[in-house]
Amino acid sequence: MRKSVLKRVKITGTGKLLHRKPGQNHFNAKASRRSQLRRSKMTAFTPILAKKIHGYINQ
Repeated sequence: MRKSVLKRVKITGTGKLLHRKPGQNHFNAKASRRSQLRRSKMTAFTPILAKKIHGYINQ
């Protein structure tokens, strides 16, 4: 397993791959609370990207 991929991806119990939404590390003072909360949730990869990333995880 590649450590660099595992730091950025969470694997659920069903095998789905989740990642953080971009743009939540800084410049949040001007963002509304609603948009901050929306960005804080994990989101799933598209099926095509998930298939590519599975190749790095299963090595």
